[in-house]
Parts: sequence; structure tokens; C-alpha cells
Amino acid sequence: MKPAPQNKLDSVKEFDFTNRDFDRVRDLIYKRAGIALAESKQEMVYSRLARRLRATGIASFVQYLDMLERGGDTDEWEAFTNALTTNLTSFFRESHHFPILADFVKTLKEPATVWCSAASTGEEPYTIAMTLCEAYGTLTPPAQIIATDIDTNVLATGANGVYPIERIDKLSPERIKKFFLRGKGNQEGYVRVRPELRKLVTFKQLNLLADGWPLTGQFDVIFCRNVMIYFDKPTQSKILSRFVPLMKPHALLFAGHSENFLYVSDALKLKGKTVYELGAATQRKAGK
Repeated sequence: MKPAPQNKLDSVKEFDFTNRDFDRVRDLIYKRAGIALAESKQEMVYSRLARRLRATGIASFVQYLDMLERGGDTDEWEAFTNALTTNLTSFFRESHHFPILADFVKTLKEPATVWCSAASTGEEPYTIAMTLCEAYGTLTPPAQIIATDIDTNVLATGANGVYPIERIDKLSPERIKKFFLRGKGNQEGYVRVRPELRKLVTFKQLNLLADGWPLTGQFDVIFCRNVMIYFDKPTQSKILSRFVPLMKPHALLFAGHSENFLYVSDALKLKGKTVYELGAATQRKAGK
């Protein structure tokens, strides 16, 4: 009787993928995007990057990673980063944040400025837009939303604003009627965000680790939810330190349910459940 292979996945792999290859991937994506891949992500990495080898016609991970390290193919660097970026999202995810946002913007004397820093496929910035419309009682609220992500593929989806109809099945009939258009003909089974909402949101590519960010001015609100969990503590601290000058003295910073910024930045204080504001001393500096 022949012994069974120790790892069934290894026996059917199309490409060799060694521990050294995985370590190289981890090093590259950390330097490029600050993402700290856990050891447990090896099969996920293989699955996603094997598609890039097929698409490029490259025969091995060694050759593919050598090509990236040479740095000449910016399109493939973008595809590599997109492949390893996780984009789990939904409309009104972590819904307790949005009544807080609605109450907050009603206190503002000037148009609201919001930065959604990990926009993914657009559900979060459009949820912010819906919340602002409801808070101000109009589809054209005095507000501007900047939605950014490192992944250019998901940004294109967000800018288009078209989703399978099941993505909105947890929304109330009132919200669906008010904020979405149902597709007909070959678009049946899809919905599109109303043009008034799409006008409120500007999608931009932004790498949180890049030296320069394509942003100007300060914001009343920053959403940075469920992205810091992919970074190590030094990277988190660096990013938060760059958020602080972009926050108005009264600004709010919304984090994900499993993220705690108090151990990373002494410029912030907790206002509510995973909602932060500038500490008193930082507020005074920001107000100057």
C-alpha cells in the first residue's frame, strides 16, 4: 500500500511554492503596503498569486518575485498588491457608528468633510453618504466624502456604484427605494447607487504607507475601520501620527470593532465605542 501524501494541497499544486517564496511575498507586501501577513496565510497567498502567474505566463514564483523586485513593471506591482488586499465590507457594517456620525454632523456649522481611508468596493463611503443625507434631510447635503483605498480594482467598483441586489438585502425598503435604482434588462439582479450619492463621494487611490497622500485640508471625520489589524504596531503608530494633523480640533476618528488605538497613539482619547477624538492638548495644537 502506498503511503498517502502528507499534504493533499501540496500534491495538486500547479506551481512550486516554498517557505522561502512565502517569506519573500511577506517581505514585499509589508514594504509596499504595510500588511503583516500571518504564517497561517500561506495557502491564501498561493491561491491568489498563482492567478497572477497564469495571467502573466511566468513559470515559477521565483521568477515572478524576481520580476517584482527588479521594480520595472508598475502594473504588475499594482496587481500583486490588489491580489493580497482583503476587501471584506458591507452596507452599514458595524451599524452603531452611523447614528453617532449623524448626531455629530448636525452640530457642524460648516459643510462636513469626511475621509473614508479604506473604502474597498464602496459600501462604507456610500453608507456614510446615506447617513449624511438622512441627517440633513436631503439627497444633496452640505458634505464632501473622500474615499480612498490601495486597491485600484475595488475603487473602480466603488466609483461605478453597481452591486448585486443581494448586497442590499439587509437594508430597509425605505432606504432601498430612496438610495438605489434597480437594474432592468441585462442589468436585472443589480442595483446602482443613485447619482446624487455618487456625486457626494470622490474615489482616489491612496497607499497609507506612501510618503505623500493626495489629500488637502483637514477633516471633520475620518473612518479607518478594520484596516489597522493588518499592520504591526509601529506601522499603526506611523499612520495614526499622520492622521492627527488632518483632523480638525473637534474631529472624530472611527475604528473597527477589534481595533484599539489607545495603545498606539497618545494624541487620541476614546469618546465612545471604537470612536476617538483628539486629546485636549492635541486639540489645542490643532486649533492654532
